Amino acid sequence: MSKVLRIDPVTRLEGHGKVTIHLDDDGNVESARFHVLEFRGFEKFCEGRMAADMPIITTKICGICPVSHHLAAAKACDALFGVQIPDAAKMLRELMHMGQIIHSHSLHFFYLTAPDFLIGPDSDPSVRNIAGIASTSPELAAKAIRLRQIGQNIIEKVAGRATNPVTAIPGGMSRPLSHEDRFHLLKETEEAISMAKLAISIGHDILEKYSDIFPRFGDIKTGYLGMVKNGNLELYDGDLRFISSDGEVIEEFRPESYLDYIDEHVESYSWMKFPYYKKMGWQNGIYRVAPLARLNVAESINTPLAREEHKNFKKLGGNKPVSGSLYYHYARLIELLYAVERARELLEDDEIVSTEVRVKVERKEGEGVGVIEAPRGVLIHHYWTDDTSRIRKANIIVATSHNNQAINLAVAQVAKEYIKNGNVTEGMLNRIEMAVRCYDPCLSCATHKVELSRKGGKSIKVN
Repeated sequence: MSKVLRIDPVTRLEGHGKVTIHLDDDGNVESARFHVLEFRGFEKFCEGRMAADMPIITTKICGICPVSHHLAAAKACDALFGVQIPDAAKMLRELMHMGQIIHSHSLHFFYLTAPDFLIGPDSDPSVRNIAGIASTSPELAAKAIRLRQIGQNIIEKVAGRATNPVTAIPGGMSRPLSHEDRFHLLKETEEAISMAKLAISIGHDILEKYSDIFPRFGDIKTGYLGMVKNGNLELYDGDLRFISSDGEVIEEFRPESYLDYIDEHVESYSWMKFPYYKKMGWQNGIYRVAPLARLNVAESINTPLAREEHKNFKKLGGNKPVSGSLYYHYARLIELLYAVERARELLEDDEIVSTEVRVKVERKEGEGVGVIEAPRGVLIHHYWTDDTSRIRKANIIVATSHNNQAINLAVAQVAKEYIKNGNVTEGMLNRIEMAVRCYDPCLSCATHKVELSRKGGKSIKVN
């Protein structure tokens, strides 16, 4: 008789998801799927609200990456109102974004991913976590916490709050950066450089130790989508580039024309949609986003230390993109290093403390698109307004959604490699979870569940 295995919930993720694995009569994997369990309807919450409120409202989508939504919403409003923000405002927004990248990437690597490699994928689950790392390597754990804290400090000083930021507004920023905060943050970025380099060295050790696993683990054939500027890695404002699984540049376009290139598919087993490259159709047009994709589509990186690491990354694929899913972790560390270097560059520029940080906006009817590279990939905010600038319609494609089908493909590939003849161990199931964790999915962004009250011992849930 066929059998269904369930991993529910998948652990060490932001949000809630599960995996189902269907075995045939011989105990081999027929199929495996990643399920997102909750309905997402945030766009409907936004209808009827004023466009100027969107940078504040949309931070509530997620407590892990509120900065990304804050900035994408502000950029969409800038486009809607037809304004160019001052240079200092753009620099402050990018600095805030670098703080988000530092915070998010260090959180994911040290807290969620590293235990699988530093403690071991087959180790006892009770110690295969950040607490286990803290007990065996307290100095490393302290540095991991400190690195994440520096990212949060940048956000707090620039955005007004470490969570649910408030300073990015239509037309720029609500306040400048003080000289005192500038020099304090500059000193912290110097400290962060050494810790980011330490993270890279740990990544090298992991690549060497697990060199037989990395190339084949979750090795799937997809396209890639990422933001570039003059061919270089860009996380705040650039063009979007599609490349094929062979590395050929298929399209490069301005983000505001995304609807000409991206469509969304729906499957009955998941509440999360499945974006795809429209010109190739569903399935053939599956692509990946986030660090692995960004480093694949970029020709180089502008900061010196990350540039050298990117060269090493490119060598892993030869003349083609790096495709193994585990390489997401190495790519994430390279981006972490870039974000620290870029934050330092921004803080070294005297323009960043200019008091010219906003321009006036006027209410109008129209539409605006804001796109940013969130830690987990391309994030799109698109708003349509009436003549009072009230939201008539909103479309938000969160970063994790782009990777939805890639996660399913990776889960199935890993499940088929490890589960054979009905032999199933906890370590095997953890490897399937590792396939999901490669993508650092943020299901808080992708879905929402609100428990309003309890009646008769049961939760009343509104989605």
